[in-house]
Amino acid sequence: MPTTKELVIFTQTYDLLTWLLPHCERFPKTQRFVVTQRLQAAALDFQEAIFEANTRHGAQRLQHLQAADAQLNKLRLYLRLARQWDWLSSGQYEHVSRLVAQVGRLLGGWIRQTASGRPGVSGREAEEFS
Repeated sequence: MPTTKELVIFTQTYDLLTWLLPHCERFPKTQRFVVTQRLQAAALDFQEAIFEANTRHGAQRLQHLQAADAQLNKLRLYLRLARQWDWLSSGQYEHVSRLVAQVGRLLGGWIRQTASGRPGVSGREAEEFS
């Protein structure tokens, strides 16, 4: 099985986190323990879910991938709110949306591949099917 270092989805998620987390520090202090904290938690929970999925097989892997998908949907919602409230500029929102969309495509491919029951599937191999 490829290491997490070799999986494209982990690299893309890392890039997303390294962009997102510092930008969250610029959000209003009044929201730091509400929306900002939830946005950060969704992003970090997504990363943890794909790490867990990578160590599992079959139905357990699929369960963790579906949990990751739920976290990614939360992240999308919180990012839309941040843009609506002008915490992110249009350019920043466009950039982070592209990062999230790319991770979502990789995740979707991994989910489809895992659900099909093909053995030995990792995030890197699933990329070919997205």
